[in-house]
Amino acid sequence: MSPVRMYTTQVCPYCVRAKALLKQRGVEQIEEIRVDLDPAQRDTMISLTGRRTVPQIFIGDKHVGGCDDLMALDQRGGLLPLLAA
Repeated sequence: MSPVRMYTTQVCPYCVRAKALLKQRGVEQIEEIRVDLDPAQRDTMISLTGRRTVPQIFIGDKHVGGCDDLMALDQRGGLLPLLAA
């Protein structure tokens, strides 16, 4: 299974929702990078994605986007193949 990395904050409901979907799809481990605890990580996230909001989700080396992007990818049937790659 491809590694999953997610930029998050503790109180973000979209982060919780995205993690729940990934776990439903069989992801056992998510590397969480908490931008609320380390502001420098938010700068890194912005430079990687061009976005300021969390979550920002990476599967393998691919930037999937935020929670809505992840949900749309799943609905199109693209999430499981990406996780399996």
